Order: sequence, then C-alpha cells, then structure tokens
Amino acid sequence: MKITPSLILLFMAVSAGLAAAASPPAKPNIIVIFTDDQGYNDLGCFGSQKIKTPHLDQMAREGLMLTHFYAQPVCGVSRASLMTGSYPIRVGEPDNMKRLHTVLHPEEITMAEMLKDAGYATALIGKWHLAGNPRKPNNDFDPALMPNAQGFDYFYGTPRFNGFTVYVEDTPVRSRLLRNEEVIVEAVQSWDHITQDYTREALQWIEQNQSEPFFLYLAHNLPHVPVGASENFKGKSDYGPYGDTIEEIDWSSGEIFAKLKELGLDENTLVIFTSDNGPWIEPTHAPMGSKRDGEPFIPLDHSGSALPLKGWKMSAWEGGSRVPFIARWPGQIPAGRQSAELLSTMDLLPTFAHLSGAKLPTWEIDGHDASAFLRGETATSPREDYFYYAGCMLTGVRAGKWKLVLPREGNPAGTGWWGRLIEQIPETLLFDLDQDPAEASNLANVHSDIVQSLLQRIDAAREELGDLENTGNGVRFFDEGPRRLQVPLPSPKS
Repeated sequence: MKITPSLILLFMAVSAGLAAAASPPAKPNIIVIFTDDQGYNDLGCFGSQKIKTPHLDQMAREGLMLTHFYAQPVCGVSRASLMTGSYPIRVGEPDNMKRLHTVLHPEEITMAEMLKDAGYATALIGKWHLAGNPRKPNNDFDPALMPNAQGFDYFYGTPRFNGFTVYVEDTPVRSRLLRNEEVIVEAVQSWDHITQDYTREALQWIEQNQSEPFFLYLAHNLPHVPVGASENFKGKSDYGPYGDTIEEIDWSSGEIFAKLKELGLDENTLVIFTSDNGPWIEPTHAPMGSKRDGEPFIPLDHSGSALPLKGWKMSAWEGGSRVPFIARWPGQIPAGRQSAELLSTMDLLPTFAHLSGAKLPTWEIDGHDASAFLRGETATSPREDYFYYAGCMLTGVRAGKWKLVLPREGNPAGTGWWGRLIEQIPETLLFDLDQDPAEASNLANVHSDIVQSLLQRIDAAREELGDLENTGNGVRFFDEGPRRLQVPLPSPKS
C-alpha cells in the first residue's frame, strides 16, 4: 500500500480520536447510588434467585463488579466513612464523643465539599444520618450538621433512618422529609412512594445541572425497615415485601441510566452502586423493637441475604460489612469485568479526587486512589488490608485472602445496641476467605505465621486508630478535651 500524505493525516486523526476516547474527561460527572441494609446476595448478578434486578445486572455487564468490597457494618458509621474517606474511629465528632452512629463535626471535609470546591454541582437525595438526633422541643436538627452545611448545594430527603420496626405504626418514631431546610412532610407515615419521590427528584436535578460537572449522592432509605414499594411493585417479587423494595430500586437505577443517555451524558458519567452495610437479619425479638401479633422482630421476607457470607448488619462477620459493588463508566471502565480485589467505601473519596482534579484534605485519610484499578489499567487494587470495627471495638483484620478474628466477649461492653448481635469468640480465628467465605474453618493452628503477621497489623491499627480501651494517635479532634465514648466502658474492678 502506498503511504500518501492524506493517508498519514487520516491515521493521525484516527489515533487522536482513539486517544481521546481512552482518556478520562477532565471533570466526569459522578453518581453514587447507596442503598440501606441491602445484603451481599440481593441482586441477580450477585446470586439472588428470587429478586429480579435487570437494570443493575445490565450495569454489571457494562462495567465492573467487585466481590470483596467493604463498607462498615452500621448505617451512620458507614456514611461517615464514605463521606470522609476514613475509618469512622478516626473521624472528628462534636465534643469528641464517639457515637454509635457517627455525627460529622462541621470541621470535617466531606466528599461533597471536596467536589464542590473543584467546581461541581452537588446534591444529596435521600438519607443523611450524620447529624445526630433531633433537638427538643421543635424536633429540628443543628443546621451546621446537615447536608447544606456539609457541601451539598441541594438536599431532598430525611435527616436519619426510617424507624426500627417492621411496620411504621409499631413505633412512635417518624421521620421528617426535607427539601434543603424546608420541612416537606413533618412525619412520614408510609415508605411506599419514597423511591419514586427520590427518583423524580434525581432526574429533575440531573436535567437542571447537565451543563456543568455534577456529583449526585442518591442515598435510598430502603430496604431498611419499614420497607415500602409503590403500586407498580408491591406484591410482585417472589421474595416478598423486601424483594418488592429492591426491584423498585432497580427500576430507579434504570431510570437514571436512561436519563444519562437521553441527555448525552452517559459516557461522561461514573456511576457507583453499593450498600451501606449488610442485611438486618434479626428473626427473634430484641429490646430495640416491638413484636407485632407475636411475629418475629423482622420476618425473613423483610430482610435481605448475605449468602454465601456469614453474618449480617452489626455483626463482625463478613455479612456485616462486605456488600455488593458495581461501577459503570462507558469507555473508561472496561465492560464485563469482575474482580475479587479488596476495595472499600473509603477509597471512593481519593478516587473521585483524582478523577475530578479536586484537592484532598490535608490530614490523614484511610482511602486510596483506585482510579487506575477501576479503569483496568492495573489488575491490582491499591488496598492491602481492611480493619473490622464494631463502633470503636477492633474485632479483626483482613489482608489478601486472610481474615483474622480477635477473641471477644459476647455482647461486648462499649458496643451499645450493636452488641446484642455480636457473639462470644473465645480464641483467635483465621479464615481463608477465598476458599471459605462462610468463615467455617479455623486455620489459626495451621498458619501461625499468618496469624503473627496479621497481629502486627492489629497492633499498628490500635496505635494509629485506636480501640475501645485506647485513643489512637492519628484520630481527629476539633474540640477541647479527651475522647469520650457514647457507651462508656465499665470501671475497672479493684
């Protein structure tokens, strides 16, 4: 073939086009879809045989699935970890009080503040749960702790959780629904239409902000109890009320993708789907809730599944903090990928900083930039280990395929209402999670060298992050005085 100047120009143009397609946009849009108490198994692509999730299954086919992705085991601490890129025990809280549900100190820098400073429009649609309890007598919240003061231009949602019983009428607890600081609904009486409401708000907000880079945090209240589903989904799932809820969230995710394509934003938008923690599985009566007509505290058709993992929300087992994760970004994240590499919600903040050109907080965080890993430029995640905390109690560590579980008492002191779901462990346990996701075979006596190596990581975490008994040297305090625990430890016996 004769090489002509026109052929050279054509080759250069094609090469430039391919290079442009491979390079990430200067400021991609970012959407995080965050569900509440959704189990590891509760998507079709993660193994559910009864819950139908065609839109999220398609998202997985068009993007990346991570099968060893970690959040935190309870709602508030999980959201704090996501927003700050840090273990919750490191995060600063008002009056240096370590609460069972983290309250972000106004001086903390959130993911939203970071991206807003980088020129992003920011919105939280859904559940916040980082502002503590409502103040008496007006049932309002400290504005300095709410989303509009923590980097979000727009907020439509609830300050905290739905409730803690299966049915709304079983407890006097009711949640407000706000638009920014305006009360839209004083007391939510039914959660049947909340997913539709959030989807409508999200689609409108995307349309209004399509001309600038945007960050949308769509934090569904569901499937946390009380669950709900609209008329189009109620009674339709083979899994029961919980399945109805998930299938409507799947529909909502499909609407988001359809809107991105309609507006020509699809290839310039990174979408993450994950959950805040594992499923709330509590089939027997517990002090926090009330029975209804003698039924179990949470019937199984109102709870998710963490199979094949062991455990559930609040537990120190895998099912408490390992959650489904899907990332999709056409042209940037290779389609059809699945990886068992470790990653966590803490890694999203530095990853978003790299992709957006935003500046990271000046202090120490625990997340790692995973942008190259997500884009398939490397097969290896930057995360080497993950520490398991129940509140401020360090319960174990994972590094590679190995998980070490520390001995502990049942219902440990200092863990408050988490403790009722944490059983006694009389000896050190070691599990190969690649071969034993159900944490059934203790290999501590077989691999004493691995145990010692992981105990060294535990010692380092206790020194930097802390534990129930000690304050780490790397934690953040913005107020005077020492660290205090919401549930104090008993005084030592003399």
